[in-house]
Amino acid sequence: SSLAIGTTTGYRLFSLSSVEQLDQVHESNEIPDVYIVERLFSSSLVVVVSHAKPQQMNVYHFKKGTEICNYSYSSNILSIRLNRQRLVVCLEESIYIHNIKDMKLLKTILDTPPNTTGLCALSINHANSYLAYPGSTTSGEIALYDGNTLKTACAIPAHDGPLAALAFNSTGSKLASASEKGTVIRVFSIPGGQKLYEFRRGMKRYVNIGSLVFSMDSQFLCASSNTETVHIFKLEHLTDSRPEEPPTWSGYMGKMFQAATNYLPAQVSGMMNQDRAFATVRLNISGQRNICALSTIQKLPRLLVTTSDGHLYIYNLDPQDGGECVLIKKHSLLGSGKMEENKENDLRPPLPQSYAATVARQSTVPSTSTMPGYSEDGGALRGEVIPEHEFATGPVCLDDENEFPPVSI
Repeated sequence: SSLAIGTTTGYRLFSLSSVEQLDQVHESNEIPDVYIVERLFSSSLVVVVSHAKPQQMNVYHFKKGTEICNYSYSSNILSIRLNRQRLVVCLEESIYIHNIKDMKLLKTILDTPPNTTGLCALSINHANSYLAYPGSTTSGEIALYDGNTLKTACAIPAHDGPLAALAFNSTGSKLASASEKGTVIRVFSIPGGQKLYEFRRGMKRYVNIGSLVFSMDSQFLCASSNTETVHIFKLEHLTDSRPEEPPTWSGYMGKMFQAATNYLPAQVSGMMNQDRAFATVRLNISGQRNICALSTIQKLPRLLVTTSDGHLYIYNLDPQDGGECVLIKKHSLLGSGKMEENKENDLRPPLPQSYAATVARQSTVPSTSTMPGYSEDGGALRGEVIPEHEFATGPVCLDDENEFPPVSI
């Protein structure tokens, strides 16, 4: 229900209370050319990085209009992830893990494989602060790191080719991944790394998966790419319900087919076990970067798609039958904070059922912090803190800490 966007003039924060109501919560034009803006769930904390100073991270309390601190690093910041326990800064060949309460640098992961896109994922559940990032530049190995114990958890051989997308579910118990080919999406158990699901996005063409996200209840997984199609997969094991089903010819053949896969080469049986999309969306644009979220708005399941041209699209999702999702609203994010009316898209009546919401976009969002806590091997060039700031002498206490979403179902 929260959306943060960076623009050439600064950044904007939005709140989505209903399909029709998109409210601009905050706008800042102090720093131009913002390419990273992360909000800590629906709290007052935002972390901002701009092209003007790509090596510097600024942490703000936007409701008070104050800067909490800023830190600079040895190279450009490519991505930032947070939960209520950790703040992670990803550079091309190193990762910094900070304690969220005082911004002390807890760990520097040096000499990581070159990660030019800053690909990494952090569980939003602070009790399971697992961090995932590419473990290789030539294969699709996932390095899994425990952000709480500050120890390596395991390496997951997820794909043959290099990774393109990673996403944890809300509890940090599952991790989804896609490679640069973009044809297969896999879901693994965490922290063990066992493969749970395998979904085939398509076979005809390779695509760049730009957004991968679970619904908050982990029933659905959404994948979008540089094509016009968004795929939504349903995470369910059909084999779990088979013993309760009445015996039918199709059920018998299904069991025979399943048994036959045990005797086939791994590549063939893997193809047979892949499930296709439960629901899809046909965007009216392609080739643009976009971010997706699965959310519950007004007690109904929705798919949200934000595109780099500054629009938010809201679709209805049928949680029982799936199929083609229907566009019901389009909002403009680059106007004066007002909505763009598209009444001709309000076509379908409300759907009958809902599921738990997902945190909009990457709710791995910035957070509080204070005193610099860099060790000598931290690699940070400097840690500049406003010395007279009210937060500079102790842990940050938010006035709105109750605004965080639940971390368990």
